[in-house]
Amino acid sequence: MQRPEPIENEKEVTSIDLIVSKSDAEGNITYVNPIFVKISGYTQGELLEKPHAILRHPDMPKAVFRYLWEHITKGEDVVAFVKNLCKDGSYYWVLATVKMAKNPDGSFRNYMSTRRAVKPEAKETIGKLYAEWLKIEKEEGEEASWQTFNAFLNENGLTDAKSFNTFMQNLNR
Repeated sequence: MQRPEPIENEKEVTSIDLIVSKSDAEGNITYVNPIFVKISGYTQGELLEKPHAILRHPDMPKAVFRYLWEHITKGEDVVAFVKNLCKDGSYYWVLATVKMAKNPDGSFRNYMSTRRAVKPEAKETIGKLYAEWLKIEKEEGEEASWQTFNAFLNENGLTDAKSFNTFMQNLNR
């Protein structure tokens, strides 16, 4: 599937929208709810068995996803703002909560992500941070961006996933 060219058109995610998806251990989509289909512009068939990364907007710094994967693979929930790319090149912002679901015997079942609307103030704040990390990523490389991301976490006392998640949730209050 060819990735669309981003355009400056934001699709609204309303306060009543709940976007839900599930993915396998590699991040390939195994379930999407109807609101996910509606907002993304893709059909269910176009999304299933594709990597979640097909929705990644180029404005997203890779450090955010590295952080997410480092924690969810350990079974820790992660809450983070994500700017996604729609099929038509539009975008939408969400506050995603990603969790590992386990079978009754404790083995991995899937990852589940629920996404909600983002308040304008939160978009502005997180957009500036993401732009800074992305600029470093493009100019100095992914590792430099990762180091800057981690310095931000340390400077703000966000030393574990729980404190990071609280920080993200508080930005959207």
